[in-house]
Amino acid sequence: MASVRRAVLLLCRRYANSFQKLTIKRRCGDWRSGYLTRTKMYLIGLMPVVHAALSAVQKTESSESDKKTIRIADKLYGENEVDQLYEHLKPYESSNNSEIIWRLARATCDKAKSTSDPALRKKLMYEAFGYAEKALSLGKDIDFACHKWYAIMLDYVGEYEATKERISKAYQIREHFLKAIELNPKDATSVHLLGYWCFVFADMPWYQQKIAAVVFATPPSSTYEESLKYFLEAEKIDPGFYSMNLLMIGKTFLRLKETEQAKQYLMKAKDYAIRTADDKKAHQEATELLQKLK
Repeated sequence: MASVRRAVLLLCRRYANSFQKLTIKRRCGDWRSGYLTRTKMYLIGLMPVVHAALSAVQKTESSESDKKTIRIADKLYGENEVDQLYEHLKPYESSNNSEIIWRLARATCDKAKSTSDPALRKKLMYEAFGYAEKALSLGKDIDFACHKWYAIMLDYVGEYEATKERISKAYQIREHFLKAIELNPKDATSVHLLGYWCFVFADMPWYQQKIAAVVFATPPSSTYEESLKYFLEAEKIDPGFYSMNLLMIGKTFLRLKETEQAKQYLMKAKDYAIRTADDKKAHQEATELLQKLK
């Protein structure tokens, strides 16, 4: 890549020098005016070629820079360096690379979940939603993660809205999860999230069902069986990928009165290594549920 860049820059310098010499000769009244005019026209004709070559080099260099940014981000994410990851990606918030922006949305969301300050959490959640919106506008036709993180953030900011407004976005959230799965059927997290959507509506209290009936002609609905299907499918795609998926399988089996199977998955959630805020939440809830089952 460096050699290509050097070659293009050398071409540009030669082009500029030739054009400069030609201009000087014209000013000095060189007698070969016809030849100089033709040569000048030839050089002018090269301008689009030189410009295209420079643009190609700049685009490639930008692509390489983006790849490096993403590699570092993924490393920090894998190491659960929440604050460092946010600080690494924040300077790229004006980027037009959807892969960088949805990662920034994820990093900001994780930072929000890690804070104990309610006001800061709300601020960061709305900030993450803004990044998710931008990522979707950039990569909605090609990047499954843009749809996934837009749906996730749409639900998170819904926590700060009235129940009616949050319910009104239910179908929109589901459609983005479905689109994410369509673009990448092997992403276990998207499948899990669709299962969680089903669980929420299967588990919805009667008063929220009344609100949903007011908002929609056909209110969102689901069953525990449907949610369990997605949770188990996610586990099949990537076994042990997420503590919350193990917890939700256990909780769903409990709703279906399958106590022994519920215990198996709740134990897995309880014993899951705690690395993230979600892992801690899964551990605490699984522990509480297991104590009630003794």
